[in-house]
Amino acid sequence: MPISDYIDKLFNCSALDGIPGIPDASIDLIIADPPYGLGKDYGNDSDKKSRSDFLQWSISWLEIAIPKLKPSGSLYIFTTWRYSPEIFVYLKSRMVMINEIIWDRKVPSMGGSTRRFSSVHDTIGFFAVSKDYYFDLDAVRIPYDPQTKKARSRSIFVGKKWLEKGYNPKDVWSVSRLHRIHSEREDHPTQKPLEIVERMVKASCPPEGIVLDPFAGSGTTVAACLLHGRHYIAYEINPQYCAIIRQRIQRIQQDAPSAQQP
Repeated sequence: MPISDYIDKLFNCSALDGIPGIPDASIDLIIADPPYGLGKDYGNDSDKKSRSDFLQWSISWLEIAIPKLKPSGSLYIFTTWRYSPEIFVYLKSRMVMINEIIWDRKVPSMGGSTRRFSSVHDTIGFFAVSKDYYFDLDAVRIPYDPQTKKARSRSIFVGKKWLEKGYNPKDVWSVSRLHRIHSEREDHPTQKPLEIVERMVKASCPPEGIVLDPFAGSGTTVAACLLHGRHYIAYEINPQYCAIIRQRIQRIQQDAPSAQQP
């Protein structure tokens, strides 16, 4: 089928079944938040594989997804430190590694293990098909506060783009996890904050470009695309999560009539 038959649609099926039909070299960006292999309950056994089976499954879906990227395309993958070394080694054999991003979940300093240091971060791999990947730094610059701009008021700094527009986000992203009472919170055990996914979408997908989400979950990537003028193709195997995503789409379109129609 042509790519037009896929865009701005949510498919209630396994990504391994759905992605092969997408035309090769048609996707600008993949944002993947797959099961981590830690035994979470997603309404099925998708996260309850043995270590070897999990790693083989990870390679299987990546092998299907990577060819769908354009030569200028890129991929972000959420993972855990337990499996990121193996997954990243595989991806480095197929793609160019741009960054290892650490998501600091800003977990309060209380409780935790007494036999090791508490794990309070997720690992995100940022990979590109080639060195000519699309990346819009200006879209995600962080503005300087007035005090900092004033301190850089010497003539050698005046008019500098980085001072006026802000600085490049670092590779440690300190964004609080979504607590149960957070306004964004949906009924999903591992929902990612919109702020994180918005940064990926704005930086790595051109306006009107296409983002592929193989594991749509609570629909955060879909929401980011709707809010920022990008198209999406999303797969989610759990029908209950699909219902959450559809409700989320409806809310966004009601609040922002200019959002893309699914």
